[in-house]
Amino acid sequence: MSKILTFAELKAGVVRNVSFETIAAAKQIDENAEIVAVVFGNDGTENAANKMIQYGSDRAITVTDEKLKNYTPDAFTQAAIAVIEKENPTGIVLGHTSVGRNLAPRIASKLGSGLVSDITEIEGSGKDGLFIRPIYSGKAFEKKKIENGLLFVTIRPNNFTLQEADKNRSGDVTELDNIVIKDLRTVITEVIRKSSEGVDLAEAKIIIAGGRGLKSEEGFKPLYELADTLGAAVGASRGACDAGYCDYSLQIGQTGKVVTPDLYIACGISGAIQHLAGMSHSKVIVAINKDPEAQIFNIADYGIVGDALEIVPKLNETIKKMKEPIQS
Repeated sequence: MSKILTFAELKAGVVRNVSFETIAAAKQIDENAEIVAVVFGNDGTENAANKMIQYGSDRAITVTDEKLKNYTPDAFTQAAIAVIEKENPTGIVLGHTSVGRNLAPRIASKLGSGLVSDITEIEGSGKDGLFIRPIYSGKAFEKKKIENGLLFVTIRPNNFTLQEADKNRSGDVTELDNIVIKDLRTVITEVIRKSSEGVDLAEAKIIIAGGRGLKSEEGFKPLYELADTLGAAVGASRGACDAGYCDYSLQIGQTGKVVTPDLYIACGISGAIQHLAGMSHSKVIVAINKDPEAQIFNIADYGIVGDALEIVPKLNETIKKMKEPIQS
């Protein structure tokens, strides 16, 4: 029987949605395979493992160690290789996140395996499956087939529909307590988060993004207000980050985060190819820009020609009124 390992990714002790999407992707790869979730951490791993089972894993493996409290390449690679050698899977699926992009190639190198990264779609299943990924900054797609060896892929967040969680679903959770993690070259003693609390930008269903057209840090305030109303995340173009309007943790684009939300509202963003590489595959794109010739309109589903500093507050006010309960 084939077996696919999916690796859970935790943020502040909470399992990220992309972890559940890896389970959905694994089922697309082989619906008859045993899906085994792997969870690393220093505490709360059993709760995370049970969450993975609720979303479709058949069983879960946990590795609990103080050295796994925060992600470091050496510690996570050692733990991953130990689990893989014990389980001998036919496939591995990770999220194409900052952690997954760093960890997957290290695992592949240790195993002498191939790796198909940043998958957005799967056609077929098993050895006949085709893995589709964007190339050339999203201007084209390529299809890859793994002829032999390990089916090892990373998936782009928000591209695979996860199944609804079943809180009554159960499965075996096994803790591996004989794994020795040693000779670490890097140790994280403290994590200081600069990004604002709220919706995770990489997994947000709605993103309100601002560019140089907002003119200042003050110009981003209406975006945060609209984001609060919609339950959205705030992003930015590199130009806005370079100008000091916001933190680089919000940057979307070729040198920032790649996002695929259900709705992307671009405010004062011209649409340079470097920015489009990070958001052009959003399901619905709304562009607000004073320049009717702005490149962003070429990929937008809906466009508003006007000053985002005037339009965004009005949009927020209108949406708030729509959300107000009807008075009888």
